Amino acid sequence: MGLGDWRSEASHAAASTKRTAKMPTETRFKFNERISGERPTNSIPLVKLRAAAIPMPGQPSGLAVLNVACSMLSNFEPMRLFSVSFLIVALNTVPILAATPELAPTPTIPAAAAEQGKDVVHQLNNAFAKVFETVAPSVVIIEISKKNDSETSAFEDLFFQGPPDENNPRRNQRSPQPSQSEGSGFIVRPDGYIFTNFHVVEAADKIDVKLKDGREFSAKVVGSDEKTDIAVIKIDAKDLPVVQLGDSDAVRVGQFAFAIGAPFKLDYTFTYGVVSGKGRSKLLATSGYSISDYLQTDASINPGNSGGPLCDIDGKVIGMNTLINGINRGLGFAIPSNMAKEIGDELIAGRKIMRPWLGIRIETLGDDPSIRDLFKGIDKGVVVRTIEADAPAYKSDLRPFDVITQVDANSVTTDSQLQHEILKKKIGQKVELTVWRKGQTLKVPVTTGELPNEISRASNEPARPPQNREEEVGKFGLQVQELTKEMAQRFKLGVQRGVIVTDVTENSLAAQQGIEREDVITEVDGKPVTDVKTFRDALNQADPKRGVLLYLDRKGSKTFAVLKAGGGEPPDNR
Repeated sequence: MGLGDWRSEASHAAASTKRTAKMPTETRFKFNERISGERPTNSIPLVKLRAAAIPMPGQPSGLAVLNVACSMLSNFEPMRLFSVSFLIVALNTVPILAATPELAPTPTIPAAAAEQGKDVVHQLNNAFAKVFETVAPSVVIIEISKKNDSETSAFEDLFFQGPPDENNPRRNQRSPQPSQSEGSGFIVRPDGYIFTNFHVVEAADKIDVKLKDGREFSAKVVGSDEKTDIAVIKIDAKDLPVVQLGDSDAVRVGQFAFAIGAPFKLDYTFTYGVVSGKGRSKLLATSGYSISDYLQTDASINPGNSGGPLCDIDGKVIGMNTLINGINRGLGFAIPSNMAKEIGDELIAGRKIMRPWLGIRIETLGDDPSIRDLFKGIDKGVVVRTIEADAPAYKSDLRPFDVITQVDANSVTTDSQLQHEILKKKIGQKVELTVWRKGQTLKVPVTTGELPNEISRASNEPARPPQNREEEVGKFGLQVQELTKEMAQRFKLGVQRGVIVTDVTENSLAAQQGIEREDVITEVDGKPVTDVKTFRDALNQADPKRGVLLYLDRKGSKTFAVLKAGGGEPPDNR
């Protein structure tokens, strides 16, 4: 059958189908019998389309045949389409086979197509191997030695040697045994500068670096930044192979990613996967600070990979492997290469890493469902949870429970966005915060300060104030007393008026919301608290089911807590 004959027969079949649609039902049955050789059952016509295998060269594509078949079927009544059965098993190069009583032969893949597929696999194989061959010479294995502290040594003495022996003093003398660990890094300058993680070299007494060519060097720490977990070390060498740093901002989710390192002391292990996500945050919180732009990958990353490179298909470093979630769970994280370069260059230049800071603890509006109902009239923004004592924001008009919606002219809807906007500012620069407060929109100027190395924390076990004139607020699990000037001075409190918490009942509403002894309650639902009576009056007017908003002063920091009864009255702890 030639191409013209095939088209003629297909057209004839389509035309015949149109004619059958106009026939009486019995006539259509007889017409169908002539095609199929069968009498349809259940009064539903059954049509079997039979077609010979169509030669590949110069013949119409499978898609064309599909169009003809669909055109033929479109003339049948909807309920009768269920009885029509046909099968198309190939497009373009594979013969078209119609559903017939005989089993259709299994289609075969042309040899040319098989060879083409094999070539693609070989190309991908070579590309992967090329990544390793390009990057591995610039990857180093870092061996760390640390002295054990006295507490660890004492524990080991007791565990391995038993109690001290008064009759044998020398037996009690045991020199601390150094601990060994291993990490990875990559060379960024031919004169021996290497990027790695801060946690890899932290508190190291000795650092040894092994190169791919087998050479070994002693290394020293040039500089480190704990908050981003980045460190720079240096070895005394020249003309070293260096990595090529890629643009992590241009990384796309779904692209290939490759990790090189020394997991479990298996040097130069090469694994691959894809970039699973970008902009991951809240993974490493050091001193109240966390970078907000991690790359996520499912390339296998294990202990020992820390500090090693995450590369793209071109062999460019797009990240520094730093975190894993469990072992071999497909959740690895890397510091973006752009951030590593920015921080690393500053450390190499000997400059101090300085960051702007407002001194506030924040969360995305909606993250805490227990307080969501208290924000009426606003859907998006960043809630101010705490204002640190003596921080830049403490000197402004910003208050706990404010919702920040803009930094200068830039909208912010998440805590990560707000942090990113502040990090773009200079230290000492004035920024204008747009905040929502009790249904009103306000502009609050704040001048940034320098992020300190350590942010003060309130003690977990504060000193208990003198127990005189205490009064118990049973249903919330609080004991309070009026704050006096003498008490404020004695405990170095940041306020002079309010009620001070003297005790918190275990498992009470107050305990669940993190209220601590020595907290000073200054407001209840916006009403000032000057003594125990005003505090009780304000509580009596509040609705625990909706949530009672308490403004607190905690060792100079401003914060808040919401006492909310879940689905009923809170427990009576009296």
